[in-house]
Amino acid sequence: MSLRRPAKNQPENFEFNSSSLEAAKTIVAKYPNGKQQSAVMALLYIAQKQNDNWIPLAAMKYIAKFLDMPYIKVYEVATFYSMYNLSPVGKYFIQVCTTTPCMIRGAYKLVEACKEKISQNESELSKDKICSWMEVECLGACVNAPMMQINDDYYEDLDKEKTLGILDKILKGEKPQPGSYRGRTSNEPENNRKTLMDLKNA
Repeated sequence: MSLRRPAKNQPENFEFNSSSLEAAKTIVAKYPNGKQQSAVMALLYIAQKQNDNWIPLAAMKYIAKFLDMPYIKVYEVATFYSMYNLSPVGKYFIQVCTTTPCMIRGAYKLVEACKEKISQNESELSKDKICSWMEVECLGACVNAPMMQINDDYYEDLDKEKTLGILDKILKGEKPQPGSYRGRTSNEPENNRKTLMDLKNA
């Protein structure tokens, strides 16, 4: 695993806004007394979502105080897991799966689209600072490969042309429709179901 370092330019302060604070309190309340520190991963995610998809050091310190735990332990979690972004990624963070099933189905065409529309380099903000992209390992949608994740949404059954169209909408400030781009529902067969057709309750 490559060394993950926080961004050089850091905000001085961070605190949960009202909706984040409510969500954090709800999560912490689910843990038994004395075990609240187990909520650290969930609270890091809340902080990341509030802060345009990345976690500053000030947020880690805030969460450490919130959970009454050493700051270094929060830092260790945030820097270990690649799901936490340690530097700005933009309002829209595009993750392109290039693991084997997606690769076989043309994932690197999606990478080409990202290079053309956003930046030639991974983890580099677009010129307008609105988005960035990176290659990631399996996102668990292999049946609908190739696919990519934008923030919390999955975009599946893609090709380069469809990916370019999605990225164009993002760069215009529009939110593209998530889901399959070949018209499938979830991961059903493209031409309706082919098996278990004779079961009454199927």
